[in-house]
This record gives sequence, C-alpha cells and structure tokens, in this order.
Amino acid sequence: MDQLTVQKLFNELKNKLRLELLNSDAGFQRLINEPDLHRPGLALSGFVQVFTYNRVQIMGNSEHGYLNTLSEPEKRRAIETLLSFELPCIIITENNEPPPELLSGADARRISILRTSFKTTRLMHLLSDYMDDKFAPTVTVHGSLVDVYGIGLLFTGRSGIGKSEIALDLVERGHRLVADDVVNISRKAEGILIGTASEILQQHMEIRGLGIVDVRSVFGIRSIRVQKRVELAVHLEEWDDKSDYERIGLDESSTKILDVEIPLIKLPIFPGKNITVIAEVVALNQLLKIYGHHPAKMFNERLIKKMQQQNSIESDKRLYLDRDFE
Repeated sequence: MDQLTVQKLFNELKNKLRLELLNSDAGFQRLINEPDLHRPGLALSGFVQVFTYNRVQIMGNSEHGYLNTLSEPEKRRAIETLLSFELPCIIITENNEPPPELLSGADARRISILRTSFKTTRLMHLLSDYMDDKFAPTVTVHGSLVDVYGIGLLFTGRSGIGKSEIALDLVERGHRLVADDVVNISRKAEGILIGTASEILQQHMEIRGLGIVDVRSVFGIRSIRVQKRVELAVHLEEWDDKSDYERIGLDESSTKILDVEIPLIKLPIFPGKNITVIAEVVALNQLLKIYGHHPAKMFNERLIKKMQQQNSIESDKRLYLDRDFE
C-alpha cells in the first residue's frame, strides 16, 4: 500500500465528503498509519491513558458541546492536552465552528483541521469504507481474472500455458475481462477478495505471436469491468498420464489467497480440449453450489440409495429361495 498522507485523504475525499481546510496545509504531509477512527472526547476531559492519538480524530457535536461548557482556562487546557499528541489530523463535523484556540494551537503544532457538513455518524461510515479500502492487504498474482456468468474465475498456471488465450476466448463469447497477466487482489471486509488490473495493463492483454490487444476497443465496453470478486481459482496444467485427476467432484480442493480460502480446480489441458466451454461449465457449476445444489454430492447420494435398494431386492430374493422347498 502507498503511504496515506493527510493531503492524499483530503484531495481524494474533498468532494465526496465536502471537506474544507480550516487552517494552513502545514500538516498535509503527516502520515495516517491506522485505518480506524477515533473521537477524542475522553482526551479533552483529561483522561489520556488509552488515547489512540495516532488515528484520524473526529470531533462531533458531543466534543463541541463539551468544550462550550468549559471556562476559558479549562477550554485552553483541554485543547492543549489534545494537541500535545502527534495527531494525523482532526475532522470537525456538522459545520461546527472550532474554538480559536484549537485553530491557533493546531497551526503551531502543524496539525491540519478539516471540516465537513456531514453528520458524525454518516462521516464515520463513509470514511471507514475509504480507510478499509486503503489499508486492505494486497497481493499480486500472475494470471487472468474473468467474470464468467457473474463468477470471478482466476486462471493461473505457468507462463505460456494459455491463460490469456482462454481469457480472450471467453471475452469473445460475451464474458468480461477484469485483468490479464497481473492481477492485484485485495482482501476486503469479511474475507472477500477483490481483483483489479494494474493501472498500466488495464483493459489490455498480451497474446503471444500477436502482441498487445486493447480489449475495450476491439470488443466494446461490455467486454471489460474494473473489478470483480475472486470466487474460484482454475489452475491450468499440462496433462500427465501419471496424475490422478478428480473424476467425480466429491474431493474438493481449495487454495488460500491472503488467508482467504477459495475453491480450486486443477484443469489438465492438451491440444484439442475445449477449455473455454469447460470454464463456462465451471462457473455455472459454482453458481449451482452457491444456491445449494451440489451435483457430485447429489449423484453420490442417488448412487448409494440405488445400491441400498438393490441390496434389499437381493435380500428378499434370497429369503424367498430359502423358503422354497419344491
């Protein structure tokens, strides 16, 4: 993750959160090192033993109202206590007017004071989403990510095995490319993996023997999407007669990306095998599983039931013959 400065936060959220800078920009280069937010009410009252000062500080109506109940000496002392810590920045909500002592003290300490018209709860909700995104763990994977029937398929395998060609064939059949060659994957809240393309390679792919293809220009806007949840990994490998490949689908494999477990299918390939159609079936099969329909398990249960019925018939037959004395 690139370092998040107060300046970057302000520039990226200025319009969305209606932010304005109330003092100088001397504190714009301060780093924000934690995704969580904090309200400094207890710190203003003098209790600083557990004050998480290294977070963005949000001052709402409660903090503003508390300061207004203090005498001038008490107010100055409370503000001095707050500003004695290395705060990243302070955001004042609901267009409250900060005390002059806060602005002058923040200028002296090179701490930026921002203000918004948003209510405190709304601001914290929107800002938390932004911070979670900025601080999300990220990894780069060599592969191709395609949205196939709404399922994010991540194709992996050795270089030159045909990942890009399969992705291109899927796009030609109406599916949507997310990223090719370099897939940036971030872990969002609740263990959700989101894949995106690198800024340079976005909507482009490299086809060996042809070169760089601009997918959007060739196939239109319907052929790409900016991001997609990574739901299933398809690992491509050359066919090996000695390998024991899954035939039924009961033994399900999985892989971990950023400590999030997703289903894994090892797909052997050889000349003439239609991997594109198989990839579509993989996506449709995964949709069935999401909706509680597991074909392999249902087939196995039906097979066991049939075998039990057959055993019952054989048992009845033996019982009849044992009693037949003619």
